Amino acid sequence: MKALQMGQDHTSNPARRANFNGWQGAAKASLKTGAAALAAMALAGCSYSYSAADGADGAAGAPATLGAVQTITVEDRDPADLQVLFWTDAQRAERFREMDRWFAGQNVPAATQTRQLAKGAPLPDDIVATIRDTMAQSGAAGVMVYHKGAVRFEGYGLGFGPEQRWTSFSVAKSFTSTLLGAALQDGFIASLDDPVTTYVPELAGSAYDGVSVRQIATMTSGVAWNEDYTDPKSDVAQMNNFIIEYGENAMIEQLKRLGRETAPGEKWVYKTGETNLIGMVIENAVGLSLAEYAQEKIVEPAGFEGDLFWMSDPRGGSIGGCCLSLRLADYTRMGIFALEGDNGPASGIVPAGWFAEAGAPLVEFGDTGYGYGYQWWTYPGGYGAQGIFGQSITIVPQAELVVTVLSNWTVASGSEYRAKWGEISARIALSE
Repeated sequence: MKALQMGQDHTSNPARRANFNGWQGAAKASLKTGAAALAAMALAGCSYSYSAADGADGAAGAPATLGAVQTITVEDRDPADLQVLFWTDAQRAERFREMDRWFAGQNVPAATQTRQLAKGAPLPDDIVATIRDTMAQSGAAGVMVYHKGAVRFEGYGLGFGPEQRWTSFSVAKSFTSTLLGAALQDGFIASLDDPVTTYVPELAGSAYDGVSVRQIATMTSGVAWNEDYTDPKSDVAQMNNFIIEYGENAMIEQLKRLGRETAPGEKWVYKTGETNLIGMVIENAVGLSLAEYAQEKIVEPAGFEGDLFWMSDPRGGSIGGCCLSLRLADYTRMGIFALEGDNGPASGIVPAGWFAEAGAPLVEFGDTGYGYGYQWWTYPGGYGAQGIFGQSITIVPQAELVVTVLSNWTVASGSEYRAKWGEISARIALSE
């Protein structure tokens, strides 16, 4: 399919085009705290840099009976009270389960057919004891282990329960990656090697000239970006100033002012702002918000049992780099969706072999065995999604394993508990 030219009709489907205009206008009108929300959520990535089947219905098309996606509005709040990194421990434990009360967004109803998760034999006692100890030490709200087709452990803390939702932070990046694959499969994006400016023409003449969609998916655009949360002059910290001055155009205005650090493809740098750009590429190409597209391409085929909440930005779109909320079991269902790949409901939703490619070390971090794919972190033997304050989905394909952890760490990133959960996952992968 020929690449769609932005500035024209983004899709040949008039109904979808009208729907796109409708959700965007309604969302922008309702985002009373949009500027503060995006500024706060800009800080919700992870700071890194490195140089260099009982299943649900897997049909690719959305059934006509899907429930309506609801726009969530919130009351006016003091912007200072929306700075997630500065919430107290008690505030985080309470607010992480009710982000839809603090930030505007869209609520996607549960799937019309829930994927049932079978209960399996309990894990060995020594592993269970380690899991429970680590949960207590790390402030875990929920842990689920899905191993060889069944749930072998499910535990909760901090007063959190199976029917409540918990925020994901940068775990959302891997959902955005999956929607990128869906847009490619649907033909809305012709190729990952298309220029970014094909889909976001406002960036023509900026450092994004000559950068491909693939390169922003692997965070190797070569465009300079500073994600130092402690530096008030960093790009991440400056997002709020752009929002105050430019409102819904803030993302474009900031991105087109960035300079070039290296040639495209030469260096990997973690950039939450660039995943937000991926979200814009998808939304412009498809004609739906990420939340609405996720209903068709993730929530429904993966068989989510509960609703999905995805925060909106001042444009009225979804925040590609952050901030969706789900039940513990539905994060696990997302992991299973990726784990099963071509052999499960994802078949026909994303291109054949998508998760094997997206979860491969397309960027290698030296000889450590770790790397980065298409918005997935890669590990020796597996890959996964990560978010600050201890959110993660870890997938070990050869062991048919998905380990989901939701937490309220005392620090945003750099915790030793990330490595601890990796060790636990490795032990489970070797267990009977």
